[in-house]
Order: sequence, then structure tokens, then C-alpha cells
Amino acid sequence: MRLSRPAGVLLALALAAPAAAQPAAPRVPTVAVTGTGEVELKPDLARILVTVGTQADSATQAADLNRAATDRVLARLQALAVKRDDIRTMNVQVFPTPPRTRPDGSEAKVPRFTASHQLRIVTRDIDGVGRLAGEILASGDMTLQGIAFGLEKDEEADDQARREAVKDARHQAEILAEAAGAHLGRLVEIRNGAGPGVRFKDEMAPMAAMRSQEFSVVPPATVRTSATVEMVWEMAPAP
Repeated sequence: MRLSRPAGVLLALALAAPAAAQPAAPRVPTVAVTGTGEVELKPDLARILVTVGTQADSATQAADLNRAATDRVLARLQALAVKRDDIRTMNVQVFPTPPRTRPDGSEAKVPRFTASHQLRIVTRDIDGVGRLAGEILASGDMTLQGIAFGLEKDEEADDQARREAVKDARHQAEILAEAAGAHLGRLVEIRNGAGPGVRFKDEMAPMAAMRSQEFSVVPPATVRTSATVEMVWEMAPAP
């Protein structure tokens, strides 16, 4: 006995057959580039990293001494016109003191525990950074670890760097398209690259440069902000 197919199945097969026979649409050629942008601006703030360190024969004593020393440091910094909001704790540690060896090879007796409180100080007085660093060095409670210069409104520099990155990407794409005998069509994809960021310039001056509590620090003329962007355009035949 011969079985007949339902009318709906026959209709579906009839509609699918022409579609399957149609050739695939030609792939539109594209050009993909990575653009970079850099902006150099005069620094308007400095970040100073200091450490308050204390030692004692117990962890509790080391922590208590460190708390008292940190209070003195905060009072000292505010007396130097550093705002409390511009001082931030970066790290606090209490750990066994590493062994210390004398020049003759014998082990020196040291307190059993060390407490460390790391602070970051922000100052907008670029010309006064050397004086402030000198005051820190002259203090018996603080150790100067580093100075970095940057920008107060770094998001504005980020935006400028992004714009420059897009300009660079478009320029590259136009050159490539022209060399291939085509021109840029519509933009089909844009992605932020590694991300912008201010490259702070570290400035550590030698200890011998301190004279009359004035630390010799020369701020960099500029700090650099960079950004990258990945962009893809369709290419069309040259008119």
C-alpha cells in the first residue's frame, strides 16, 4: 500500500528547496586596526609614600607603639598643611622581625615583632614637594619610600587619549583601504583596548640631596596618559 505525505510537509519541502539552492551572500571585506593615543600634560599633584615602623618584643606592643607613632605622624603632617583627607592608609602589617646578622657573622639581638603602617600623602603644591619630603626625612617616625607625580583630573586626560586613539585607528584604516584600492564603509565594531591610565613618574632623590630639610626633587615636565582602541570597518570598492 502506498502512503501519501501530508500536504503541509509537501509545502514545506517545496519552499525549502529553492532556498537551499540559493547561493550564499558574498562576504563583505573588512579592515581591523588597533589605534593608540597618548597625551602629555603638566602634573598638578604628587603622591608621597611613607612608612611608619615600630618594633617590640610582642605583637601587641609593636601594634600599640605603631598606633601612637602614626598619631604623631598625622599631627605632624597636618601641621605641615597636609589635609587629613589627603592622607590614606595603604597597608598595615604586624610580622616577626627578620633575623639580623652582624658583620662578624653573629646574629644581632632585635625586637621580636615589627609593625608597619604605610601611608599615601597627596599634595598639590608641586613646588613644595621637596620641602615636604625633607620634613618627612627629618622625622624620626616616618620613612620616605617614593614620590610619584600625576594629574588631579585624570579622567579628562583619559578622554583625550581615547579620542587620539580613535583618530589613529581611522587614519590607519584609511591608509590600508586606499592601498587596497577601496575606501572605508560603515563602522561595524569598536572595542576599548587595554584601557587608559596615567603613567606616574617616580622621582626618588638621593639622601645626600637634603639640605636644611629641603629634599631635591625635580618634577617631570609632563606625565603621559595612553589609551588603545580596536575598530573594524567594512570596505567598499573605490568610487
